[in-house]
Parts: sequence; C-alpha cells; structure tokens
Amino acid sequence: MSIARLKKVSICGLLAEKRELLKQLQALGCMHILPLVPAPAEVEAVASGRAEGARKALRFLNDAPQKRRQVREPNGFDLKGVIAQVNGLKQHLRDAEDRRDFLADRIQAVEPWGAIEFPPLQHLDGQRLWFYTLPSHQAKALQSLDLPWQIMHRDHRVTHAVLISAEEPDRDILPVPRTHVGAKSLHELRDELNIAELELEDLQAERWSLTRYIYLLSVNLADAENQASLRRAQQQTLDDDAIVAVQGWVPEKSLEQLQTLVDQNQLACVIEDPKPDEEPPTLIDQPDQRAAGADLAVFYQVPAYRSWDPSRVLVVSFCVFFAMILSDAGYGLLMLAGLLLLWRRMGTTVKLRAYRGLGLALSGATIGYGALVGSYFGLTPAPDSWLGRIHLLNVDDFDTMMRISITLGVVHVTLANLMMAWSRRGQLDAWSNMGWALIVIAGLVWWLAAAHAALQTAAMVLGGLGLLMVVLFTSRRKVQRGRDHIWRLFEGIFSLTKLMNLFGDVLSYMRLFALGLASASLAITFNGLARDAYEAISGPGLLVAALIILVGHVLNLALALMSGVVHGLRLNYIEFYKWGLPEEGTAFRKFARKEVR
Repeated sequence: MSIARLKKVSICGLLAEKRELLKQLQALGCMHILPLVPAPAEVEAVASGRAEGARKALRFLNDAPQKRRQVREPNGFDLKGVIAQVNGLKQHLRDAEDRRDFLADRIQAVEPWGAIEFPPLQHLDGQRLWFYTLPSHQAKALQSLDLPWQIMHRDHRVTHAVLISAEEPDRDILPVPRTHVGAKSLHELRDELNIAELELEDLQAERWSLTRYIYLLSVNLADAENQASLRRAQQQTLDDDAIVAVQGWVPEKSLEQLQTLVDQNQLACVIEDPKPDEEPPTLIDQPDQRAAGADLAVFYQVPAYRSWDPSRVLVVSFCVFFAMILSDAGYGLLMLAGLLLLWRRMGTTVKLRAYRGLGLALSGATIGYGALVGSYFGLTPAPDSWLGRIHLLNVDDFDTMMRISITLGVVHVTLANLMMAWSRRGQLDAWSNMGWALIVIAGLVWWLAAAHAALQTAAMVLGGLGLLMVVLFTSRRKVQRGRDHIWRLFEGIFSLTKLMNLFGDVLSYMRLFALGLASASLAITFNGLARDAYEAISGPGLLVAALIILVGHVLNLALALMSGVVHGLRLNYIEFYKWGLPEEGTAFRKFARKEVR
C-alpha cells in the first residue's frame, strides 16, 4: 500500500459535447475534478453531487414498520415523482405529529381546570379569567387577594386557581406567573386531537402504500446518484463560446486509459506533474483485501499527498494495543467465535471481507497476548501445564509492564519520526525528525540503564546530538540574507519547547498497562464474587455464581472492547500522527459512476 502518484490533467473539447465528455469521464472513474470556475453565489444553486432526495426517501420508506409487496417491473415508474411524493409525505407526517403532540400537551395542561367553556366577553360584563398554578404550600397567598378567585383543582403538589378581573393582574400579585391555557375549551382541544390522529392514520396508510416502491427506489438510487454527480461536475468546468475545459487529478496508472479516451474523441489534453506549491488530494492505493487499513488511515485525518501511507503501521500497532488493553485470551476466543459465526455474512462484499480480516487479526493478537499474561477469563493456568509454560508476563508486575508500555511508546514515536524523515528525504528538515528520534531513544536508554554509567553517558551524547540536529534543521526558512541564519537558529531553539510534548506523548502509552490491569482485575474480581456467592449460599449458590460470572464478564468485555477501540486508535491518531503525519491532506474523490449491486 502507498499513496498513489497523481498527475494534473487538463482536457479541452467542444462545448456542444460537454455532457457526453463528462459522462465518459464518469464511466472511466479515475479523475478527481478541480473546479475551474467559482461556485455559484446562491447556496441553493450548488449541486451536492449526491442524490440526497432519493436517499432520504428510501430511508424514510425503509423505516416504515410495515411494508407492502414490492413492485419489480419498472414500467411506468416515475422516479422523480415518487421521490417528491415520499419527501412531501415525510414533511406532512412530521407536521401532523408535531400538531398531535402539541394538542396532547395542551390537553394535559388544560385538564386540571376542567371542561371550561369560554362565553363571549360581553356575557361576563367585561370580566376575564386569569389562571394560576401554585405549589400547594403557596396556596395561602390566595387569601390576601382583593380580587375574586376560585380553586378549580387541588392535589398534594399544586393548586389550580382562577382569578376574575377586567384587566390582567399585576405580575407580583401571586408568587408565580400566570398560566396560559389558551382560548379553546377542553372539548374543542379533544376534537382537534381526534382529527389530528385520523390525519396521522391517513398519512401512515399512504406511507405504507408507497413502501411498494422500495425495490425500484433502491435500484434507481445509483442512477440518481450518477445524475447528481454529473450535474455537480457540469458546474465545475470552464465553458467558452465553443470550448469546454475539464481539469483534475488522475493516478499515474490510469493515464493510459485516459489517453485512449482522449484519442478516441479527438480531444486536446495536457498532463503535468504537481507543482511544489500545489497540494494534490491523497489516494491510498491498496489491494481490496487491505481496504480496512486504508479506512482506518483516513478515519481521523487524511495524510498529506507528499507524506507517507500509515496503513500497515496503524493496523499492526492497533492490534498490539487492542490486545494489551483486553489482556485476556478468553475474551479473544469469544471475539473469534463471534467472528466465525458471522464469517459467511461478512464475505458478501470486498470491504466486509477486509474488515473480517482485521477482526481475525485483532482476535489472534488478543489470544496471543492473553496467553503471554496467563489470563483466561481471569483464571491463571497451572505453572506445570502447557498453557502455564507460555505464561511469560504478569500484569501485576508494575515495573516490567511499565517498561514494556514505555518502550512501545518510544518505538511507536521513533517510527513516526523515521517515516516522516523518509518522506522528507532530500530536505534539510528531515534531519530534525532524525534528531527527535535520537532524543526519544536516548531518553529510553538513559532510563533503562540506570545502573550502567557508560550506557547513560552514551545516551546523553546521543540525546545531545539529537538536540543539535533539531536546533539546526527544524526551520524551513530560506536563507536570503545574513540574518536569516539567526532566525533559523532562533526557530530551532524555540522548537525545543516540544520536548515536554514528547515526554507526555511517550508517557501516554502507560494507558496500555493501566487499562490492561483494570480489565484483568475486573475479571478476577467477578470470579471472586462468584466464588464467594457459591460458598456462602447453599442451594441456589451455583445459580447466583453463574449469573455473576455471566453478567460480570459480559460487562467487563464490553468495557474492554470500548477501551481497546478508543484508546488503541487514540494512540495512533493523536501521539503517532502528531510526530509522523503532522500535515493534513484532502481525500481523493473520484468522479465515477455508482453501479447497482
């Protein structure tokens, strides 16, 4: 796997053949189109490149609780009309549900006042009703009022009272603000709620009726996506009176196919290398079986075009970190069993097969590391057994596990700097990455060789050399005047402030030891609780113990899986990417047709 090398391709043809040219480029599916004209000022005029309306309509129908028999013959099927009808129904249904919910809330608020009918204002001699909801302990405030009042409902929490006055009472007449109940009576509200419920039923029935088109929508979704993508591409070309120009990035391995298209259509074509000030998009070129690694590599941050592909390193380190956090071979066997149950289902597509391979690697690493630390659902095998003979590590050995975790951190950060130096080869700042690698290695050697003065001296020399390389080669400032040398030196010295960051990043890897210890300790704790319950409770003690073991280990496994994924990837995305991939790129978006599967 690697980052594909790209060429900038500019194609010119007749404006009258613009749509046909774009359709052929879309069918070829190898170009990341660059906009040659500014986007329209109106946001609504910018094509999205995705058939959002079709996707929303299909999702809305798929979420329906019941579905009708599917129509499979496309005769007379109006894709645009169905999409418009479904999305319009979706909005009407949302409005009707909002209306129903509002009426239900209003009825709940008005019910304590009873079935009050509001007569015309002249029938009350100009008097109005003002409603208040008071906490029961504040109801005594009514006794001090000069206005007529009446308690309509009372319970242990609140008191509902009505005041009679021609004008709205002062805001401080009672310790609470007045309650707004609206002008409609309870009877009218219930009638409106009944009408809203009937309308909802009609809309749900219409939704159920439209579910018959789920299959045809699914089949035509790819075509809708292609049309949306084509419309977006049409907005990015440069159109003259009779000439159209299309520009984009194309992988080197696809240039031969593109040249064939150009020759067949008698088009003008210019192919250029990326200029130093240009930032092409990043396309990670990998076999299909390694697609999971490429997805992980761009999940948090897309590597810059001129950097390097971290897929292999990320997959290996993620498996190691994940295994150290779970720290139990039994949990790894459970993961493997679950993967085998889903094995056939995960073999239906290329991408699923790639993730199936990643799951197999994670399970294998967890089983292997769990065997090394001698943990099988929190149980340790006998020393004289064959499992006991491969029990080489102890998670309770704080010193050893701390050394392993810190050493892994040093190796990971060093590898990041070395790979960054390789991607910058030929440039002076590559030596600064080599310097950081020497510094972190020197720090590890100095710490581990506490009893060897000669090794500590060598580590100090190595660290000093690394510091010198960082100071001299970090700056990218071009030397045009004599004082630029001083500025380069100053910038190099300032970069030494990253020493504390380096120290903190390496110490972050101690979470591997801490989380692994926590997982193993919880497993042992649940086993101990189960044993105590079995010994303390006669009769059903076995059932209680089995329940504790089942619930405890399921909970512990869930927490361990969450920690393994989150922290296993965090150490790659934060600490590793900081030193190995500090610059972010943009993803390669190929202009291609989506095929129906």
